[in-house]
Amino acid sequence: MRKGAQEQEPAYVIHRRPWRETSLLVDLFSLNHGRITVIARGANASKSALKAQLQPFQPLLLGWAGRGDLKTLTQVDVRDGPALRRTVSLYSGLYLNELVQRVLPQADPHPTLFAAYIETLGLLAQTSDVEPVLRKFEQAFAAALGYDFAWGLAMDTGETVSATQAYCYNPEQGIVSSVAAGVRLRNLPGDALLALAAGDFESAASRRVAKRVMRVLTDFLLQGRPLNSRSLFTHQRGERHES
Repeated sequence: MRKGAQEQEPAYVIHRRPWRETSLLVDLFSLNHGRITVIARGANASKSALKAQLQPFQPLLLGWAGRGDLKTLTQVDVRDGPALRRTVSLYSGLYLNELVQRVLPQADPHPTLFAAYIETLGLLAQTSDVEPVLRKFEQAFAAALGYDFAWGLAMDTGETVSATQAYCYNPEQGIVSSVAAGVRLRNLPGDALLALAAGDFESAASRRVAKRVMRVLTDFLLQGRPLNSRSLFTHQRGERHES
């Protein structure tokens, strides 16, 4: 095997764009190498089979070679996987990919997050109720980057959340009991936080709190970078499943 070469690496395409005349630059989320970019030479040519193979949400086993940050794709093996046929599921998948592409550091492996990504795609293929699925992935994503927190624990006091009190949220700490520097949200009901701590992402109250908190946390991780996929949800006729 050539120096810097990789074979049979589980990966997913998270973004691709034309490169030079007939090739593609492909951003990947891989099991053992995290987010990387490869050149798929000739993949944008009219008769190339690679263009159809290098699709988002498609499980792949890939090979590449190269010593620098930009590798050259050498092998593509397409595997069976779930299909995102519902529009809201497709938009949700695009949201996952854009989040990974814009925030995850280059060449930083996150095997636990990779497993969560696969699980999330499978769940999105099965349901049109995507909000609980997205919230759980967002929390797994934040945890992989060091911003995990417990819904039922006030980090400033170390005490368990009380159902009868209201709490705040600081993306650098988690749930806190009082307003202080860094707090982005206030008046989070303790009973909803306890429901989330128990795994309840289904009730209306817990959904509202989870959405508010995870929106603030993802915006914090994005550091001002926009997510184009969010606009897809707002323009979708008759749907209210915003990420």
